[in-house]
Formats: sequence, C-alpha cells, structure tokens
Amino acid sequence: MPQPAGLINGPLTPEGRPSFLLRRGNSGLLVSIPHAGTEIPDDLAARMTPAALQIADTDWHLPLVYDLDGLDATILVATHSRLVIDLNRPPDNENLYPGRDTTGLIPLDTFHHEPVYKGAVPDEDETAKRRQTYWLPYHQALEAELARLRQKHERVVLWDAHSIASRLPRFFSGRLTGLNFGTADGSSCSPELEEAILVPVRNQKRYSWVLNGRFKGGYITRHFGDPAGGVHAVQLEMTQAIYMDESAPFSLHPSRCEQLAPLLRQCVSAAEEWSRSVSQPL
Repeated sequence: MPQPAGLINGPLTPEGRPSFLLRRGNSGLLVSIPHAGTEIPDDLAARMTPAALQIADTDWHLPLVYDLDGLDATILVATHSRLVIDLNRPPDNENLYPGRDTTGLIPLDTFHHEPVYKGAVPDEDETAKRRQTYWLPYHQALEAELARLRQKHERVVLWDAHSIASRLPRFFSGRLTGLNFGTADGSSCSPELEEAILVPVRNQKRYSWVLNGRFKGGYITRHFGDPAGGVHAVQLEMTQAIYMDESAPFSLHPSRCEQLAPLLRQCVSAAEEWSRSVSQPL
C-alpha cells in the first residue's frame, strides 16, 4: 500500500516490509485501521488459492475514506492482509461471538467459505511466528500510543475503523445496516461518548445505522476499551457499498466517498472534541 506522507514505519518483517504505518498526533484521538493492509509475503502467497489472493475481505480504502487531515489524531494502519494474521482477533483465537460463525486469527477460509490454502494449513509453530512477527508489533504500538496519549490527556478515544461487504450470508442475513457502531454493549466507552458520536448520525437520513447490533466491536475494542482507566474505544463497521464497488477490482466510488467522508469527519471530530471537553491535557 502507498505510504502517506508523515507516517512512521513500524518494525520490519522478515521480507523487509514495515509491520505497520504510524502517524503520531497529540490530541486525545487514536484511529486504528487493522484490516486495510494488502501485503502478503511471496512465499506465503505461493501457498494460497486464487480466490484467497483476491484479498476480497480487505477493509478497502479506509485511510482515504476517513478525512483526517487537519485533525491532530494519531493514526495506526496495518500493512499486511488479514489473511496473514487477523489483528482484530484474540491471540488465543477465542471466538468473540460464541455460537456464530467467524474467521480466526489465521483465517483458513474467506468470508465466502473459499479455502485460503491449496494444501497444508499453518500449524501451531507457524501461527506463533506470525503472531510474533505481525500481530504483536501492531498491538504493542496500540498500547504504547494509548499510554503516550494518556500522559497528555485525562481520557482518550480509540476509534477502530472497519468495513465489510453489505451482503455476506455466512455472517448475517439480508443486507447489513450501513453504519454499525460497536462499544461492546456499552462496556468499552462512556455513554456520553456514544451520544456525542451519534449526534451527526441521527441528524442525517442517507445512511442506516445501529449501535451494538450485529457487530459489537472486535478484540481491539474489547481489549483496549477501559473507561475507568481513561481509554474509551469505539468500533465502526461500515458496509462497503456506501463508498466503493464491492466486486473486483474493489474500486473506490468517488461520488459515494464524497458523500460519506463529511459524516465520518463529523463523528471522529466529535470523538476528538469529547476527549478534551471536560479536562485540559495533563
């Protein structure tokens, strides 16, 4: 993926690629984009099926869709595909939605139940190596940046940005709501923050939305969200149809993006404003 100006490379992986891209800001907002990466090491790609190599399950174009210019936000963006390892899954691969179908820490099939591997699937040793090489640096960066921001602010907001195809029978019936906000049923953030980010959503009629519906927040939201400790986490899972074409080559739709971007900007700006609304930076 192209590297935007001003971003810092994370630790290099064995193939010589940065494990993530980071732009440090000083406001109380951190935006995490863990599924936008598209890179797959060559030796791993050689083991994957043609269907997997379409990387259709990517959270396409999110660094472009979110209009963060001018906000003093910290932005953390994954570089590698979720097929390498899923950064929004627990390290022990626990199912975050018990009783529901899901893909794992090391996905073995796509969202459409297509096999990822042509032959043998990764064993425990390979899983551990990928966890150490790709998963751990991202989560260490998240932890370090949140700690840095907490030294400046009494409370900070972690915004975990995601997108998904609007129709995926494997996970939900019919067409998914356009904007799916998740706060782990209210446990990952203050209700005042929920209300603040939903004000601009309630004031528009273009996009359907829900709070804590089918998607309540993944591992990042649930693990790092600690309102008592001053970290308030929100996940937004958007349907891709509201800003892009959902079939290959998964192109950004400029007019849809232009309509959506201002609303996203209002939401994240509300989160940033809320993080500093009660107390001044420490």
